[in-house]
Amino acid sequence: MTGRSQRGLVLAGLLSALLVGCALMPTGSVQVSPEKSREQLKRAKVFLAAGDYRRAVEACQKEIDEAPSAESYVYLTYVYHAIDGYLEALAKADRWVAVEQLYVNLAARETQDLVDPPEVLARIAKEIIQGAAQRQADVSAAMAARLNHVAVERLWRQQADWRKAKPDSWWAGVPEEWGW
Repeated sequence: MTGRSQRGLVLAGLLSALLVGCALMPTGSVQVSPEKSREQLKRAKVFLAAGDYRRAVEACQKEIDEAPSAESYVYLTYVYHAIDGYLEALAKADRWVAVEQLYVNLAARETQDLVDPPEVLARIAKEIIQGAAQRQADVSAAMAARLNHVAVERLWRQQADWRKAKPDSWWAGVPEEWGW
C-alpha cells in the first residue's frame, strides 16, 4: 500500500470519527428567537443547492445548538440522507470525479489541505461517506424521535413526498413546507 493510499485510509477513518463525534457532542439549550434559528436553516438550504454538504451539516448542527428540537434533529438527519442520495446518484451516473470532489468537500477544512490534500479512491470514498452518513442519520433520527414522535412522523411524510416529487434532485433542496 502506498503512502498516499495509507494517508487516504487514515483520513477516511478520521472523517468517520469526526462525523460520529459531532453527532454525539452535547448541545447547549440556549434559547434564541425563531428568526435567528431559521437563519441557519436558510444557510443550509443554500449549501445543499450548492452541493456544499459539509457546511449544510454544520449549519444544521448550529441549528440544534441554538434551538434544540425534534424538528432540528430531523433536519440534520435529512442532510445526512441527502449526502447518501447524492452519492448514489453520482455512482449510478458513473461520476466518480464528483464523488472525489464530495469527499474533499467533507474532509478539507483548512489551508493545510491545499498542500497536503486528503486523497482516497472515489469508490472507497463513496462507501466511507455513505456508511458514516447513514450512521449519523440513525443517531440524529433517534434523538428527534425521543423529543417529539408526532412531529418527526409529520416531517418524514413531507420529505417522503418531496423525494417522490423530485426523484433526481431531492438532495439539493428541502421540502417547501419546512420553510427554510
